[in-house]
Amino acid sequence: MPPTQSAAPGFDTMPVMTLVDVAIVGAGPVGLAAAIACKRAGLTYVVLEKGCVVNAIFEYPTYMTFFTTAPELEIGNHPMVTGHDKPDRRDALMYYRLVTQREALNVEQYTEVTHVHAAPAGFTVAVEKRDGTPGVVEARRVIVATGYYDNPLALGIPGEDGENVSHYYTEAHPFLGLDVTVIGAGNSAADAALDLWRGGARVTMVVRAPELKSTIKYWVRPDLENRIKEGSIAAHFNSRVVEIGQDAVLVQRKDGTTFELPTHFTFALTGYRPDLSFVSDLGLATQPDGCLVLSADYESSVPGVYVVGSAGFAGRTNQVFIENGRFHADHAVAAIARDLVPAAEAAR
Repeated sequence: MPPTQSAAPGFDTMPVMTLVDVAIVGAGPVGLAAAIACKRAGLTYVVLEKGCVVNAIFEYPTYMTFFTTAPELEIGNHPMVTGHDKPDRRDALMYYRLVTQREALNVEQYTEVTHVHAAPAGFTVAVEKRDGTPGVVEARRVIVATGYYDNPLALGIPGEDGENVSHYYTEAHPFLGLDVTVIGAGNSAADAALDLWRGGARVTMVVRAPELKSTIKYWVRPDLENRIKEGSIAAHFNSRVVEIGQDAVLVQRKDGTTFELPTHFTFALTGYRPDLSFVSDLGLATQPDGCLVLSADYESSVPGVYVVGSAGFAGRTNQVFIENGRFHADHAVAAIARDLVPAAEAAR
């Protein structure tokens, strides 16, 4: 019986059991690039996404602008057309949505992969729909393209799970006239602090290091440094938040002394890391820095499991982006096609 393949993205179309050449975990730009490559290589596939298509971009700040130009975000040779030099969040959402539709990619949204196990056919992929319905996909190969943005680094402090705390920044409008604490010193924290200040919030940054990160965008860093210097944005360096309360955060200085900082809302923007717990039973080998051991074709230490994009680079997430991760997908699918397509043709 041939593998089941649906023609367009759907919510409730996945059968309880199906067999595909490739199961792709994650419908971000890199996962979609892998799907296009599979389609063009004649491989059957399904993309399994626990959120919506390009869910990480959907979670980005409302008015975010990308660092790069449109051509560097393109996949499948589909041009991204924008009216400005650098695309913004809305441009990207529209682009990847249209690519998914035009390619009629087989994407199962709101379908979370919970476990991947070795099986006679290759791998058994256990999934759960948003309504709790379980399912199983049998796949000859697996491509993991989950990125890292949906797994924020927890501070592990009291109050972190409170209603007045978020690991994701959206926009400044709701915080007019409020005291807002921003924890972190990277790009996300810098952008949020400046946007909040311009939106009328009283902003205070708490930074563990003695200064802002050197990786902050070159056109943003001097802006933030000047706002701190003039006192428009307060900043406490060599300090860390040790507890978050309903109307204040407790800050500890490097010397161990503490003080309370009045706060209506806290953004803990301290970074993100890949979450590969769903493949933990496979025992993928890692390097000392936390990155996976991957071949030139992005195959992991477990034959048949490929990890593309930033998902395999826990220790170097600042080096893998859409711009270069999209090419990982092409390499991985080319390697899979070399293995599977000749065998399929010989069986005909």
